[in-house]
This record gives sequence, C-alpha cells and structure tokens, in this order.
Amino acid sequence: MASRDENSKQANRVLRISQLDALELNKALEQLVWSQFTQCFHGFKPGLLARFEPEVKAFLWLFLWRFTIYSKNATVGQSVLNIQYKNDFSPDLRYQPPSKTQKLWYAICTIGGKWLEERCYDVFRNRHFASFKKAKQCVHLVVGLLKLGGLINFLIFLQRGKFATLTERLLGIHSVFCKPQNVRDVGFEYMNRELLWHGFAEFLIFLLPLVNIQKMKAKLSAWCTPVTGAPSGDGALGTSGKLCALCGEWPTMPHTMGCQHVFCYYCLKSSFLFDMSFACPKCGTKVHSLQPLKSGLEMSEVNTL
Repeated sequence: MASRDENSKQANRVLRISQLDALELNKALEQLVWSQFTQCFHGFKPGLLARFEPEVKAFLWLFLWRFTIYSKNATVGQSVLNIQYKNDFSPDLRYQPPSKTQKLWYAICTIGGKWLEERCYDVFRNRHFASFKKAKQCVHLVVGLLKLGGLINFLIFLQRGKFATLTERLLGIHSVFCKPQNVRDVGFEYMNRELLWHGFAEFLIFLLPLVNIQKMKAKLSAWCTPVTGAPSGDGALGTSGKLCALCGEWPTMPHTMGCQHVFCYYCLKSSFLFDMSFACPKCGTKVHSLQPLKSGLEMSEVNTL
C-alpha cells in the first residue's frame, strides 16, 4: 500500500516547468486583459484612468479570480496545462480542493497586495511631507522582505518542485494534475524517420550554397548541344551570332569572349562576375576578355543572312 501511494504521488506530481509555464500564462493574460480594457478608453481624455488605475486593475483581477480560482480551483494558465490547486493541509490522500478561506486569502495576498503596493507608491510619489518618510521606509522594507522571501521560496521550489510562489506556501495549496497523466507509447519508427529527414534537409541546406548551379547548367547544356565546326572570319562570326548563347534572345549590346558565339553584354558580364572560370556553354571556351562584336555586318544585316 505504501509503495502504491508513493507511485500515485509521483504520477500526480506536476513538473516544475509546467508550474512556471502556468505563472507565465497568467501574466500574459493579465497584460492582454489590461491592454484590451485600456483600448476601450482610447478616444477619451488622456490620463483618465491614471488616477484610478490601481483600483481598476484590482477590480479586473478580482473578476478573473471569481471565475477561475474561486469557481474552478485553478488559474487560466493552470487550466490550459491540466493543473489545479489542492489543499495541502488536508490529511486525506484523495484530492481536496482549497477551502473558501484559502481562496479568499489568496485573493487578499495577490490582488490586495498588488493594489496596496501600487497605491502606496502613488501616495508617496505625490506627497513629500516628512510624516510620510517613515511610512515610506516601512513600506520599502516590507516589500523588500517579501521579495527576499519569494526568492528563497523559489530556490526551495527548484529543489523540491512544490509551492512555486510564496503565497502558495503560506496558504498550503500546491499544484496537482486534474486527471492522472497516462504513460504514452511513443513510436520510435516515426521519430527515427523524422530525425532522418530533418538531418537530410539540414545537409542539403548546407550543401546547396556550395554548388555552382549555373556552371553545372552550362556544362549540361554543352553536353546536350552538339558542337559544330564553323569557319572563322567576320562573316562566320556574324552568321553564328544571331542569338545570345545564354538567354537565346536577340543580343543586347552584343559582345564576344574570344569564340565564335555572341552574348548579351549583361548576360556575359553577370555570368563572368558570378564565376571567374566561366566558359562558353556552346563550345567550352574560357573567358579571355569581353569585347564588343567586331564585324563588318551590322546586327540588322545579320538577321537577313
């Protein structure tokens, strides 16, 4: 029986990361609710809520507390993660929700504490009388001690995994799963397949920038296109230079690179800048120099040949 109880406790124990995630979700929800509420007063006079901001926030948080912890024994973040509060003072091993007294004290410690801190800071900031100096020091001392206690509680929580906040420890409530967490069967075949494809994709992402696609394309084009001999001379140059050897269009600013083929200046220059060892895709001649087409025939006359 003892071993069974220990196993049940281990099964219902909430991970530390889950408890911290629940706290972060609660903070994100508070920021979202406050931003949506302030947008409702966007068209009103600026600073309308500044005077009563602590009271308005306290009212909103009290409204959230009423429909989360008071009615469902869990915050919004805990509900998302299948977590709820349990009364740690109860001797019964079965689940016992927090009592109404614990819930009320939770609201006083969280909502009332934040309201009191913000209101005190607002009062001390607007009034500089000597009578408030000692009260201000006392408030700062109390806030500092509470933050120190929260830090010590957090270190203990990291070690033991229970009571994520100081309020939970003082009230005797801790997080448990709403439903027992069943052991899931993981298919390692699927995981291995996913890891294999992810590794293959990362290898391709690393390899593709190192491959000169344009050079490979030019070589494949040279292999697929048979090399035909042609007599040398200006007439042959003009006859074979009707179209650009790269783009296959009528050459713009026709240039040659030392062979009988003609290229657009921009096609030849960009290819040469991309690959210093660029060769003609038709005959495989290396680039020696870029020269404008020197022929006795104008390009308009070449089209008639």
